[in-house]
Amino acid sequence: MGYKSLAHCVADLEKNGHLLRIKDEVDPYLEMSAIHLETFERNGKAVLFERVKGSKFPAVSNLFGDIDRSKFMFRDTWKNIQKLIALKTDPMQALKHPLDNLAIPLLAIKALPSKSIFSKPVAFGKCKISDIPQIVHWPNDGGPFVTLPAVYTEDIDKPGIMNANLGMYRIQLGGNDYIQDQEIGLHYQLHRGIGVHQSKTNAKNLPLKVSIFVGGPPSHILGAVMPLPEGLSEMTFAGALNNRRFRYFYDQEGFCISADADFVITGEVYPNENKLEGPFGDHLGYYSLKHPFPLMRVHNVYHRKDAIWPFTVVGRPPQEDTAFGALIHELTGGAIKSELPGVHEVHAVDAAGVHPLLLAIGSERYTPFLKEDRRPAELLTISNHILGTGQLSLAKWLFIAAKEDNQALTTHHEQAFFEHILERIDLSRDLHFHTQTTIDTLDYSGDGLNTGSKLVLAATGNSSRKLGNTIPNNVELPDGFSDLHFVFPGVLSVSGPKFTNYESAKHELLRLTEKLPLELASEFPFITLCDDASFVSKTLGNWLWVTFTRSNPSHDVYGVGSFTENKHWGCKGSLIVDARIKPFHAPPVEMPEEFMKKAKQLLDRNR
Repeated sequence: MGYKSLAHCVADLEKNGHLLRIKDEVDPYLEMSAIHLETFERNGKAVLFERVKGSKFPAVSNLFGDIDRSKFMFRDTWKNIQKLIALKTDPMQALKHPLDNLAIPLLAIKALPSKSIFSKPVAFGKCKISDIPQIVHWPNDGGPFVTLPAVYTEDIDKPGIMNANLGMYRIQLGGNDYIQDQEIGLHYQLHRGIGVHQSKTNAKNLPLKVSIFVGGPPSHILGAVMPLPEGLSEMTFAGALNNRRFRYFYDQEGFCISADADFVITGEVYPNENKLEGPFGDHLGYYSLKHPFPLMRVHNVYHRKDAIWPFTVVGRPPQEDTAFGALIHELTGGAIKSELPGVHEVHAVDAAGVHPLLLAIGSERYTPFLKEDRRPAELLTISNHILGTGQLSLAKWLFIAAKEDNQALTTHHEQAFFEHILERIDLSRDLHFHTQTTIDTLDYSGDGLNTGSKLVLAATGNSSRKLGNTIPNNVELPDGFSDLHFVFPGVLSVSGPKFTNYESAKHELLRLTEKLPLELASEFPFITLCDDASFVSKTLGNWLWVTFTRSNPSHDVYGVGSFTENKHWGCKGSLIVDARIKPFHAPPVEMPEEFMKKAKQLLDRNR
């Protein structure tokens, strides 16, 4: 569409029936968040909040809450962008299908960022951080946060926009020990693009210049989170997707400014300056707690005349970022095959918080002559490649199957995929641990910040068991364990005593594994130990969320008839995952009922 601003996009959405206006004054403390949550739950429209208490600026949310609405915003460029990304991944396609790709080189050239000399809408005015809508999303959040920022930094050794990084890292605007209007917090890790720039700049004992773009055409938001192929900059992608070049200029202090943004916050990060950031309700469905992260000293806050503040709410999936992720997958899904040889699919499971759980399908070609006893070989090589690639390396659990065993298998039909794995897996052979390694910063199931373990479960060959589909009646549970539930074929959940510490857990699990018969694994090879088996068994989403966000494989995996042989751990009976809440886990996010009730009433009035 070539949106010139977020207001241009909002007007287009409203004209075409994709926008709901809220004219009532709405409190940015929890109330706006609750309205957003209820809107997303109803599969509702984008929401424009005209009157935000304490701010002169309106706000908009749920822009990307529906994938069809997202594709509507990019309706003029969507197919060509898919081709552009595919060609960057596999340039030979241009030679094989030249007529299909004639428009792509022109699109890429037209999308190159453009330095804006005269038109600088964002420079209309300046305000303070406290003038921005101070949206607090969850009751225990440390303060207001920016949830859809595009954070811009440059490489000190290769300055300029074509070598810059545009990423989405959360920004804390106030609270904790931040000096109001002078300091804000940036949450990112040093291996990310901005972290690399910070390390190089700080090594010269200089501050890193940071520009935070908020709003502008929606393509700018998507550009900040896209995992783009090498050689395709985020600004070029944003311009191509919007069919309008990314316009920028430098202010008098040398900060890069997005001319079409609604807001731009500029500031500097000095060497070794950190403050406690958080807590913040995050996409795993728990709070990420207080930790020291880089401090940014604020210089200016620019805004355009018709500025609108965009936001989203992250919490237990599914949320708006679920549709966001589906949108990204549709654009880039084919690239994984080129980047990871032998891989047909990789699916980061949204219901499990995205990063903790990966499902994958690979090729198993090493031992084609073994008809009766096919075992994972190439799958293990592929698994190492997956766990060493970008954000996939944050995963704790990787289930991988062979394409040759079922050509129709897909990772996106999650229950069917698990059943395929469980029908074939040899629990004495097919479990492969990585201990003392890194996991997602936001995941508190490990034994320290960023530290935990990984488990690869690789299965191939013929089906070796018929999965049970009813609760077995011959299972006796030891004292303290109760409420055995059927989850889906091959999987049971059971409630256990409250977790106190790992020493006690070992004794509790020993009693359970000694009581369960080896034969149970012939029907139910996977058991989730939890605090509430009824809740876990109620939906597939509940099982995925509890099992894989509340467990650290090296510490929480047990087995009936377990053994260690030549440093390989396996079990002869059922695998048991201890997914009880541990004392060191972060608390789950929950919205107080009174805010949800008020949100429902307001939305019912504004249908």
